[in-house]
Amino acid sequence: MPKAINPSRRRLLLLAGAALGSGALGGIAHFAHADSDGDDSDKHFEDSANTSFTLASTGLVARVVVVGGGMAGATAAKYLRLWGGSGLQVTLVEPNARYTSNIMSNLVLNGSRNIATLGYTYDSLAAKYGVTVKAARVTAIDSAARSLSLSDGSSLAYDRLILAPGVEFSDAYGLTQADYATRTPHAWQAGAQTTLLASQLAAMQDGTFVMTIPKAPYRCPPGPYERACLVADYLKTYRGAGSRVVVLDENATIQAERETFTHAFGVTHAGVISYEAGVTGITIDPLTRRVSYLDAVGAPRTIDAQVVSPIPPHRASGSAAGGWLAAAGLNNSADGRWCVVDVLSYQSTAVAGIHVIGDAASCGMPKAGHVANQEAKICADAIIRLLAGQQPDPAPVANSACYSPITATTASWLTAVYQYDSAGRKMVLAANGGNPVGATAIEAASVSNSNFRQMGTWFNTLMGDSFG
Repeated sequence: MPKAINPSRRRLLLLAGAALGSGALGGIAHFAHADSDGDDSDKHFEDSANTSFTLASTGLVARVVVVGGGMAGATAAKYLRLWGGSGLQVTLVEPNARYTSNIMSNLVLNGSRNIATLGYTYDSLAAKYGVTVKAARVTAIDSAARSLSLSDGSSLAYDRLILAPGVEFSDAYGLTQADYATRTPHAWQAGAQTTLLASQLAAMQDGTFVMTIPKAPYRCPPGPYERACLVADYLKTYRGAGSRVVVLDENATIQAERETFTHAFGVTHAGVISYEAGVTGITIDPLTRRVSYLDAVGAPRTIDAQVVSPIPPHRASGSAAGGWLAAAGLNNSADGRWCVVDVLSYQSTAVAGIHVIGDAASCGMPKAGHVANQEAKICADAIIRLLAGQQPDPAPVANSACYSPITATTASWLTAVYQYDSAGRKMVLAANGGNPVGATAIEAASVSNSNFRQMGTWFNTLMGDSFG
């Protein structure tokens, strides 16, 4: 029989959770103070690569496979080994040798960052924690046999399986995947499309930049509004007063940091950003870049744009008809786009032994990198407890935090704490005194240069925790 998890490992869990800001404002403030004397946004977590770690001694012997090497998958693989011990065989299945962070990728558009600075490898996971990294894609899941089929023809057996596949983007607005890749980049998956969109933006003269926002839920709720601000700041600084940014939002209102972005659109970038909510019927001609849509009252509108960046609707990767996730019956949300999970363990409500974390999961929290890191830790802890014959933590807490650059030198932030609501069996916003009624996320009181500097510390700390 495996040993029970000892109290010291539980304490490590609590400390590790606190390290990423379990409290609302406190977590952000803690990291900000570390950067009070300067900007470390160009430092990389690998500066501390010589740090040593000791794996927990649990006596557990099991095979856990993690699919997907993004924020959720990398974090889960690392903490399964760190908390589960050397007897826990952890294999990370990921076809790419490097992960490119979606967080901070909007800064590539205005030249503040190079896409290469957002790249992370799995070297530390393998060398420091003993995670086995398998370069392949999943082609099928046999949940009865607890086995995965991979693109290289091999198979992997598992005792527990964690899926963190991220998202895939739908053909939308009259556009195809080829259009996204070559003409109208959404750049909502950081990488080649980010570089393409940056080059299109750099080539703009006085003209109109049009971007679209899909109905929620979508990856990174404040991200589209952040992008609009950075593009507006770039255009008015380098391309003259004739440039415009038109934001076509399919949602009825701004989805995150409403006060911050309302002020940014109406004051900071007044006369440059035109924000339209509640639009429908968007169509985009990829060759002429003509955008047609119906405004909030149903009136037809047309814009001839110089650059178009549509953020199309997306869904859990593999959940389209015929996809490997769909074939396993895991995309069990009402619309078939997401994987519904039990948030105490992130185990699928459709298939036992399989856990889904990150953007692919439907769990009541935002689809964001920091949240994915938190979900991964809750899931890893729950799996270790289950393997030890125990039950998952009955009262998990998670923190959501992010910074949003508003100009090339200023930023805001947003943070929220989520707690488990046993009545609704879901994660809900927490409020002072533990009463979630009326709870809201907290926005920064102001947009500032200090927030921009602190953003670098937050980012490096988060990425170090996931990949370092």
